[in-house]
Amino acid sequence: MLYAAAAAGVLLVAASIGVWYAVHSFMTTAPEAQGQEVHIRIRPGSTFDRVAWQLKKAGVITDVDRFRLLARYRKQLGAVRAGEFVFSTGWTPDRVLEVLVSGIPVQHRLQLREGLTWWETAQAIEEQGFARAEELKAVFHDPEFLKEHGIPFENAEGFLFPETYLMDMPEDLTPAAARNVASRLVRMFRSKTAALWPQGLPEPEELRRVLTIATLVEKETSVPEERARVAGVYTRRLEIGMLMQADPTIIYGIGPAFDGNITRVHLRDAENPYNTYVHRGLPPGPICSPGLEAIRAAVNPERHVYLYFVSRKDGTHHFSKTLEEHNAAVRKYQLGGRR
Repeated sequence: MLYAAAAAGVLLVAASIGVWYAVHSFMTTAPEAQGQEVHIRIRPGSTFDRVAWQLKKAGVITDVDRFRLLARYRKQLGAVRAGEFVFSTGWTPDRVLEVLVSGIPVQHRLQLREGLTWWETAQAIEEQGFARAEELKAVFHDPEFLKEHGIPFENAEGFLFPETYLMDMPEDLTPAAARNVASRLVRMFRSKTAALWPQGLPEPEELRRVLTIATLVEKETSVPEERARVAGVYTRRLEIGMLMQADPTIIYGIGPAFDGNITRVHLRDAENPYNTYVHRGLPPGPICSPGLEAIRAAVNPERHVYLYFVSRKDGTHHFSKTLEEHNAAVRKYQLGGRR
């Protein structure tokens, strides 16, 4: 009897040592000595077991049951975060679990520069993999989307704020993904311009005036010191009832088909509602995505006596008070002195 009891005790101790060794070996040993980076997307609402099987399939862990026991011991069995995470097959299960429950999901860059039209914005978003251009077009013109975000225009032009965004990369390019991206852009517009309008956005007509002038400023100059002056030119033309005569508005009205050359036919085309050489006053609405400084310039235009400006070779502009002075500047800076 004593011998049997002793033998049983030895077996129990040996079994305990075996279990401890197996657990210790699992916790301290990575699947691979030379680890490889693995991206795993965890869907919202995923169970711990489902995620563990994802990790096992990707080679990040070697045993689902032991990984579950580790999480139970750490009291982290239900703490699974959604998003895209980066793991390594060279990590121990302890480190994998730490990233799983407290790591920061991967964020991808979406870069949108100033001055893009809505269709250029949609194309840029598609090229960077966040949504389809056609579905973005539908969202940008969706009355419900515009109403939801307080946009009083026919589309979201002018509200698609140019910025570098850090965002989750959608797993599937669906209409919902397009709506999420569009919402992010418009919310950024509201956030960035809040200081300009502490009481909220102006009334629709004033908002249209400011944003449209801001888009003209964005298209006409890249020189920071000139923004308020260019805004002042268009503000003054508008105040005295002068034609705006802005080439960028014609280009916008032509749309994606514009080939880079403005012809006399374009200048005389009354069918183009954005032809400010024919139609007096502002065009129907904004013509691109202006940056914050262009909007600021339109809100606070420089008060001066200039009505014209012409570009110099260095990218700056010469401003003129009269048409005679402007024509002389055109000859000097663009025609090489020729009439």
